[in-house]
Amino acid sequence: MLADTSIRPPTQIWDTALGRLQLQVPKPSFETWLRGTTGISYTNGEFTVEAPNAFVAEMLDQRMYSLICDSITMVVGERVSVKFEVAKEEAPPSIDPRSSTSTRKAHSPVVQPSLTSHQLGTLNPAFTFGTFVRGSSNELAHAAAQASAENPGASFNPIFIHSEVGLGKTHLLHAIGHEMASIGLSFIYATTEQFTNEYIRAIRSNSAETFRKRYRGADALLLDDIQFIIGKESTQEGFFHTFNALHMSGKQIVVTSDRPLSELSLLQSRVSSRLSGGLVVDIQPPDIETRIAILQNKSHRHHLPAEVIEYIAQMSHRNVRALEGCLNRVVAISKLSRERLNIEYLKGALSDIMPDTYSKRVTDEAVVNAVVSHFGLSPSELESSKRDKRTTRARHICMYLLREDTGMALATIGRLLGGRDHSTVVSGHQRIADRINTEDDLRRDIVTIRGALAAP
Repeated sequence: MLADTSIRPPTQIWDTALGRLQLQVPKPSFETWLRGTTGISYTNGEFTVEAPNAFVAEMLDQRMYSLICDSITMVVGERVSVKFEVAKEEAPPSIDPRSSTSTRKAHSPVVQPSLTSHQLGTLNPAFTFGTFVRGSSNELAHAAAQASAENPGASFNPIFIHSEVGLGKTHLLHAIGHEMASIGLSFIYATTEQFTNEYIRAIRSNSAETFRKRYRGADALLLDDIQFIIGKESTQEGFFHTFNALHMSGKQIVVTSDRPLSELSLLQSRVSSRLSGGLVVDIQPPDIETRIAILQNKSHRHHLPAEVIEYIAQMSHRNVRALEGCLNRVVAISKLSRERLNIEYLKGALSDIMPDTYSKRVTDEAVVNAVVSHFGLSPSELESSKRDKRTTRARHICMYLLREDTGMALATIGRLLGGRDHSTVVSGHQRIADRINTEDDLRRDIVTIRGALAAP
């Protein structure tokens, strides 16, 4: 029997759903994404949730859609779809273009310093938001970076982006700089090495005031590779005071690292606590679809066959730089060799620059065996019609890993797992993709299984 929701206002329905979500979502995620949302309408099976800004609306839609649908469904007693809308804001006061005074921040009207050639000269012209290929592995970092560029200091501050090397951290910092320059805002982009050298020179030459004005006078500080500040006590002191001055003034701070904050153990606690007080996001190695999109974006002038692009994407998946290296080799081969480009020819041509043996070793059989071993099941149970929680979870993870780590076609995965159809595999894969960044237990399962697959 369906619950009678005709007299229940959407705000009440949403408050009840939030209560359920609070038990399922880690507290930091709940506070960041769900706190401050409101249920505003429920019509013809569609429930509308109002988010405080476009950034939150996008993340709810991309990362928590299935979980939110399930929670509302449990409250109203029927299956619903969910739509996210951004709360309307009052139009900002108009700005006289002839005036040098910005009213972008009502609490701190200041005359914006002009962009210097030094600031713009530090940026790679190719590293913009337009050239950054988004995927499930980097969309949160991309959205955070874009929000900080469009309205510095207002959304999440500071932002700490971490990932392995070659996955796009520096690209995002440069993109923020380009975006801010395009709307007339000032910024300082520096590597930690540059920051350290300037700080030491300022102390030695008694020009600390010049250093302070330079780093504290801009709308944003974009600092790359903060892990290199470890062990440099004097530099950490300078960064701490610079950070405090910028943060107190409502200026944006974006910092990158090649490792999580928890692994920066030698960083002063007062520095790490400041960084952890904002938004901490990571960039994971790109999935197969994102790798293909990256390669297509970078090879559009060379007209490489689709099968060649897919082969490169499947052969290397840990690092965007490795993808680019393989692509450059293939482009050189296509220009210098008279051989027709095909997979068999490329296997020999690329063998010396393909160190990633994981993707070569992982087969559909290996994935199935690793999953059933982890969950204590048999392959026949995975293929069966059993729908208990453990078997269903294992089956969905298997679909996800077969798609992500082997590049197997959806229809082939369905046949392998008991003759399931294409849409079932799509649903199972998406269920895991939606939850992998919000559910710690799920992420640990996948990390453990991948570790087993990578073991010699």
